[in-house]
Amino acid sequence: MRVAIFTGTFVKNKDGVARSLYELVRSLRKRGHEVGIWTPEYTPMEDPGVTFFKIPSIPILFYPEYRMTIYFKNISKELRMFRPDIIEVSTQDFIALKFLKYGLRSGIPVVTVFHTDLPSYMKFYHIDLFERWAWWIIIRNYNKCHMVYAPTMEVKKLLHDKGAKKVNIWSRGIRVEDFSPEKRSEKVREQWGANGKNVVLYSGRFVKYKNIEMVKAVYNRIQENGRRDVLFVLMGKGPLEYSMKTDMKDAVFPGYLSGEDLTSSYASADIFLFPSTTETFGNVVLEAISSGLPAIVSDRGGCKETVQDSGCGIVCKAKSEEGFYEAVIRLLDDTELRDTFRENGKSWSETRTWDRINNGMIDELEEIAKK
Repeated sequence: MRVAIFTGTFVKNKDGVARSLYELVRSLRKRGHEVGIWTPEYTPMEDPGVTFFKIPSIPILFYPEYRMTIYFKNISKELRMFRPDIIEVSTQDFIALKFLKYGLRSGIPVVTVFHTDLPSYMKFYHIDLFERWAWWIIIRNYNKCHMVYAPTMEVKKLLHDKGAKKVNIWSRGIRVEDFSPEKRSEKVREQWGANGKNVVLYSGRFVKYKNIEMVKAVYNRIQENGRRDVLFVLMGKGPLEYSMKTDMKDAVFPGYLSGEDLTSSYASADIFLFPSTTETFGNVVLEAISSGLPAIVSDRGGCKETVQDSGCGIVCKAKSEEGFYEAVIRLLDDTELRDTFRENGKSWSETRTWDRINNGMIDELEEIAKK
């Protein structure tokens, strides 16, 4: 089977979307399938069965680390040369329409993946008047595809409620050999100044739609109550980074991490605080749980499903500062509960290997391509 994939980024570990697609391509290659990837930016793979096609792009105005594709007339020609049996669209923009139209014209099945809940971001930027319009466009295009893949049951229900007709689950996996409690490092903790302290960790972009203001609110409550045995560590980057550093002077900001720096940082913390309400899955939560951290998440979005299924954390009301604060205090003071969550997370994560997760989806792609 020859699989054509369109995505906004294929830079390894840049974000959850890129990480998930990278692992899917690895699983496809293990099954002997050829893969073509159309993207503005990518990390090369030393594999002759993977071909890259770079699409012209420009930086997004407010997020220059991400790029927006622009019109490229050679896409149809490149698709004809590649001869795909199936097309997967992982980013919804006007270039994605070219892939969908090519598939419809050529009789090639097109599937799509709901990675990012873009309509929900609009309310954070006070343009929620366009949310209904955005959903109309998304669902209209989704219903022209052979299948839409959602990462969780909650997202599957959301898409059905919005009008999507064919939705199935493609969940997310983890590399337990990388994200493991064994990666805990006293050297990392010393660099943070965490000796004798419990580390509350956040990992993700510093943006409004991650509800990062809740992290600041919990930090302030703990500061006001005089808890000196707590250290906040915030990994990542984003437009709110300066204001977070200004308002959280005693917190540690190690920046955007990857590789061993990332995995050892996860394992060297004690509690994971991630109040985002817009996640479709939340790969960072799975990474934290696999690293031995109990997770505190919102009851809105896909993260709560991971916490509930793993039995490794606490789900709080999305807008409840009191709820998030009390959850952090409970885990700080109850080491026995933390140990229970840690064991639950370790056992559950071992069942979530990427090949196991991906093979179910690949079986379905093979069947769609045959039909």
